[in-house]
Amino acid sequence: VSNMASSRLEINFIRLLSRCESMASEKRGETEWRLEKYVGALEEMLVALRKSSSKPTPEVLTEYTRKVDFLKGLLEAEKLSSPTEKALANQFLAPGRTPTIANERMPATKTVHMQTKARCTGEMRDELLGTVGTSETDLRNRRGVPLDERQSAAELDAVLQHHHNLQEKLAEDMLNLARNLKNNTLAAQNIIKQDNQTLSQSMRQADLNFEKLKTESERLEQHTKKSVNWLLWLMLILVSFTFISMILFIRIFPKLR
Repeated sequence: VSNMASSRLEINFIRLLSRCESMASEKRGETEWRLEKYVGALEEMLVALRKSSSKPTPEVLTEYTRKVDFLKGLLEAEKLSSPTEKALANQFLAPGRTPTIANERMPATKTVHMQTKARCTGEMRDELLGTVGTSETDLRNRRGVPLDERQSAAELDAVLQHHHNLQEKLAEDMLNLARNLKNNTLAAQNIIKQDNQTLSQSMRQADLNFEKLKTESERLEQHTKKSVNWLLWLMLILVSFTFISMILFIRIFPKLR
């Protein structure tokens, strides 16, 4: 009973997966919500398949997971606002490698991937060229008719050229920013260098003034010492002269009796 239930679950999963791939290949309006709900149901069924006792082989489960992830990524890419962002997101999508049902000559997810890339590149080309209205590429994609290889290659070249231009502009902006940063750094270094030179000159001048002040202080000290010595000798001479004068005065003029 478990094997039959598991087989029935896998059959239902394959049917729903095929239905989702068919809906993804069609043009959908913004109000279309069924595909997103169906993909959510696919995720739940895939989890149940992994937990099943009679689950498919690991290779088959990997292929199922790859297709479900592709559909999820496709829905997320469609929610982006810019055609450039959509094109970039679609570049990283990985479609399935094997057909889901027997009558598919090419895996449906690969066809959807090609159609989506062509549609995104067409929208981006219209945005770049400023065209208005529906291009031939959009009309063919709406009918579900894949583009030929030459046109797809030309549109892919346009996308790559656009991104190359964006990268060049970004590199130029970064170069200008680096150049401005370098100029500002050099200007700051020059200002700091000038300030250091001014400070060094001020310190040298202060040292010179200190040396001059020290020299003048020593000279003043020596001059003061010399003045004190001369004054001392003068006082000694004066006292000695006075003493001798008194003795002579006493000798010459004896005391009157």
